Amino acid sequence: MVKQVAQIKNQGKSQQRQKSTDEVNPQQKTNTSSEFVESVGSIPSQLYQRLGLAMPRWLFWFLTIVVGFTLSGLLVSTLALWTPLWSDIDRTDEELGMGGPDAEKTPLPGEIWSNISQYKLTRPMNILIMGIEPVRGSVDGSPESYAASSDTMLLVRLNPENNTIRVLSIPRDTMIAIPESKGLTKVSQANAQGGPVLAARVVSRTLSNAPIDRYIRISTTGLRQLVDQLGGVEVFVPKPMEYKDSAAKFSINLVSGWQTLNGEQAEQFVRYRDNNLGDLNRIQRQQALLMGLRERLFSPTVLPRLPQLVHIMGKYFDTNLKVEEMMALVNFSLNMERDNFQMTLLPGIFSRLSADPDSYWLNLTGKVDLLNNYTGVSIGGLKPDTRSLPSLKIAIQNASNQPQLTGKVINSLKSKGFKKVYAISDWPDGHSETKIIVQKGNRQAAEQLQKILGLGTIEVSATGDLESDLTIRIGEDWK
Repeated sequence: MVKQVAQIKNQGKSQQRQKSTDEVNPQQKTNTSSEFVESVGSIPSQLYQRLGLAMPRWLFWFLTIVVGFTLSGLLVSTLALWTPLWSDIDRTDEELGMGGPDAEKTPLPGEIWSNISQYKLTRPMNILIMGIEPVRGSVDGSPESYAASSDTMLLVRLNPENNTIRVLSIPRDTMIAIPESKGLTKVSQANAQGGPVLAARVVSRTLSNAPIDRYIRISTTGLRQLVDQLGGVEVFVPKPMEYKDSAAKFSINLVSGWQTLNGEQAEQFVRYRDNNLGDLNRIQRQQALLMGLRERLFSPTVLPRLPQLVHIMGKYFDTNLKVEEMMALVNFSLNMERDNFQMTLLPGIFSRLSADPDSYWLNLTGKVDLLNNYTGVSIGGLKPDTRSLPSLKIAIQNASNQPQLTGKVINSLKSKGFKKVYAISDWPDGHSETKIIVQKGNRQAAEQLQKILGLGTIEVSATGDLESDLTIRIGEDWK
């Protein structure tokens, strides 16, 4: 995975690399075949109870089959959930092709920083990142502090083949089957039930055996320390946020507008949850924070702080990344074009039939390219999205402080053959430049739209209108 080019001074012969430290507690590896069969057998009962239906079971299954043919997305999603558990996360370096008996000795920290530019990422790498809910009474950095559910879950793919970093946000309410729970549950529970290995295997299986090479678990204290060490992060808070939980001794109090958040405020920003759309609005804020962190990391003032950042990772992050791998990731990130940092949301829908309105069900219809780009796998039997640009759903959001432009843009696009153009609420922050937000990962469509409009910058993230394929946020440059 990582190629160390630097030669260690006064080092005669290369020594054998230390064995992989990726091992986890044996109790976290209890996914035996018998347990998996038992789990599969219990899923119909779990689903039947979750739907809260009082009807004969034969009638329930008849209706399920009929609806299944209509809702092909849900059918494909179910097929993806039944694939075998698998991931790279608990394999050795030798199995992954990342090390061996002839590997060079791991260099000392001082030698690493003096030669950081010589650490290279040589093949695509998938990293599962989880933000862990606070564990009351635990010591920061202790194993107990990482034993709770995951409040945030991201699959990050770094690909040196096209020099991109792509981030797939996974809603915590995504419904999955965990063997140890013997039924359906939410993906956020995987870490609490089996640690990072189980969480990685469940995510891997849900995404058709996507390889997961490494993991990072971040405590809330780790997030606060990271932001503070970076000197804060600048984000736009779209509306006032207030919340108080006396029992957990946690409160949120943020005003709207652009501001530089410190670590505590950044935690409030990403943990605030609206009363609608489950976890999706919070995911949008998480992605906004990630973009702010990206901008801070590109700042020339940050590079001298990298040793301190690694120290924070060692204390408040739980990861099986090795030091030289971290250096390769840092080097890769620093040399990547900003437009090649792209984010999207795991495709899915909310089930109106479910007793739990926050249940989020995977829907892979037409998402072949998205999953290939963000996970590195292709799913057989799925057709790509072949819709033409004019048939895509395009949301128009005014950020120009010129109310008349909304109707003007809609009429202009409809005159060019666009069929599904609609207005949404104005964006509270004025933009000087029009922005095209790629909501579902289709950057090529945004580039085509950009040519038609003759203006606009492109941002690949899930921060636009959640119902749209593309969101045009009108700026003052629109004439």
